[in-house]
Amino acid sequence: MSRKITAVVYASLDGVIENPEWSVPYFNEQAAKRARDTLFASDALLLGRLTYEGFAQAWPTMPEQPGLEGFAHRMNTLPKYVVSATIEKTEWGPVTVIRDDVIARIRTLKEEPGGGILIYGVGRLAHTLLEHGLLDELEIWFHPVLVGTTAPGTQIVREGARSLLELAEATTFDSGVAVLSYRPAPAPA
Repeated sequence: MSRKITAVVYASLDGVIENPEWSVPYFNEQAAKRARDTLFASDALLLGRLTYEGFAQAWPTMPEQPGLEGFAHRMNTLPKYVVSATIEKTEWGPVTVIRDDVIARIRTLKEEPGGGILIYGVGRLAHTLLEHGLLDELEIWFHPVLVGTTAPGTQIVREGARSLLELAEATTFDSGVAVLSYRPAPAPA
């Protein structure tokens, strides 16, 4: 049985995913439980270079938060796999850099013993895995806010192959956040 790769992303209703500081007012006990459960169901992080570098600046000094006990410790100690041909420093570890044969390496990683593999964000890495049938679930947390500003690369939508998805689960928090989990859909006949 292969390991499940799940990508989790926070999005505004207009599809903006970059700098989700607008999500903070909507983070309640339900969101904390879901975030914690998702992280603790995984035993590895799979990250692109930009996400890794951003997280490496924030997480090593992140204090534990009420309702998320153990979250920061888990983020800091989970094995990390970073897909990048250009990354030079990897101080936030344990870390393995995947520089070449990305699809083959991730296929091998999926077949190794272990629990889930978690991706934060939906950038080029998640889209590439989806195109190659390696992303098992896309979990989008839609927040009831319209950000109104976009730039290339700041939205869920990216140029690339068309991906058909089917709804696997829908959860709504009291804050109005809707968590929609999608799985790849079978190709139409």
